[in-house]
Amino acid sequence: MADKITLVCEECLSRNYTTEKNKKAQTKRLEIRKFCPKCNKHTLHKEAK
Repeated sequence: MADKITLVCEECLSRNYTTEKNKKAQTKRLEIRKFCPKCNKHTLHKEAK
């Protein structure tokens, strides 16, 4: 039921994290503030297309 998605940093556009999301229950794109090792700070990560 859950699909794997990739999270992309909004500042440097690096693909840092993968997670799972139930697309039937949650239709909007996932947005989470997470630590980006490339930027070396907490940034907004959004679900990739």
